[in-house]
Amino acid sequence: MEASEGQVLLINKPLRWTSFDVVNKLRFKLKIKKIGHAGTLDPLATGLLIICTGKMTKHIDKFQAREKEYTGKFVLGQTTPSLDLETEVSDAQDISFIPDESVYAETKKFIGSIRQVPPIHSAIRINGKRSYTLARLGQDPALKAREVFIHEFEITSLDRPVVGFRVVCSKGTYIRSLARDFGQALGTVAYLSVLCRTRIGEFKLEDALSLEQVPD
Repeated sequence: MEASEGQVLLINKPLRWTSFDVVNKLRFKLKIKKIGHAGTLDPLATGLLIICTGKMTKHIDKFQAREKEYTGKFVLGQTTPSLDLETEVSDAQDISFIPDESVYAETKKFIGSIRQVPPIHSAIRINGKRSYTLARLGQDPALKAREVFIHEFEITSLDRPVVGFRVVCSKGTYIRSLARDFGQALGTVAYLSVLCRTRIGEFKLEDALSLEQVPD
């Protein structure tokens, strides 16, 4: 099917590209005006990005609503204003008091419906301005907690201070906020150092194309 008629493209978003960068690249490559993505990935995240073209852009909201799966790494005992590597990392705290078994056990407290405050370095609008714009100006925007749902949360590796994880969650979940809250639950701080989206609903990263693999 021609892109102008409507396609769903599964793209493996490169590191440091914005989701909008990917859309712009494909708009130029496919020579199409009607194109969008179904769910933003931060520039420092990689993984599955659903791109819709033509008539399939009508289904973007439906794709966005599906559950997501992520893998990545948290760093315990340090944090950053953005809760990822976009901003400067703080000095390390002592985390020797945290038993390994607690790192694994604390995940259970996050399973199910939880309330989560988004990162101040996020695209949420406050009085017409993006929260990250206010944060970069040195302000501390007050963001309201939102209800999200964590279906699965498991620790896949532990090499202190780095914790590998896998999360299956609802639309609207901020993994950076999960890093912060998980650190707090362990009596310390934490930030997100690596993030990859591996699934959106039935769509899987293993079926995605690189930008170079997308045919003209």
